[in-house]
Amino acid sequence: MICKNCGNTSFYALANDYIKCKKCAKKYSLKKLKLDEDILIGFWENKTALQLSKHLNLNYKTVKNRYDEIRYKLSKFLEDEYNNLPKDYSEYEEHYYFTKKQKLQNIKSLYEAINIIGFYSSDKVYTLLMPNLKHRRESLNQGFEEYLNWHRIYSKESYKTKLYDFWKFLEENLKKYKGVEQDNFFYYLKECEFRFNYDKKEQIEILNRIL
Repeated sequence: MICKNCGNTSFYALANDYIKCKKCAKKYSLKKLKLDEDILIGFWENKTALQLSKHLNLNYKTVKNRYDEIRYKLSKFLEDEYNNLPKDYSEYEEHYYFTKKQKLQNIKSLYEAINIIGFYSSDKVYTLLMPNLKHRRESLNQGFEEYLNWHRIYSKESYKTKLYDFWKFLEENLKKYKGVEQDNFFYYLKECEFRFNYDKKEQIEILNRIL
């Protein structure tokens, strides 16, 4: 246990399952700390918020809000990692992601897809979301979509690359959700990037550090 306020590791035990930091006197509820730990472990185990809320007999919104916070902090961590590491860009590729609903409806228009660019550098995959073309459909001529398809960025042997493995990993991991809203897609994308880049031991160490 590390005090989030001052970084101290020594505490007094109080009544009613509370502890108090010996340095700054900040109080913590042991019950809440246990709840936070359980939710963190559930996220690390790749359980959905719905699965974990049922498993722990908790309100879904409580777990979902905590998951959103974890994903936000993960995205910040990954952005910092990307900015601080040397970049060789040994691979780069564009990917068009279609939601489960779009696939069922056989929608294949790039105007409807989520456009992602992936880089493989320093033994890690990094992703960037590209601007959505959906709202520009009327202002673009009919041949523009064909142009995008023709000029897609891709590696010559893309099926052998780490990015190819990552796209498959992304598609498989997002299947367990009933749907991911485009406004929140970035955070789910970054979660998949995190799970793909780090093994389980590294994941729990990073999660404990940033949270």
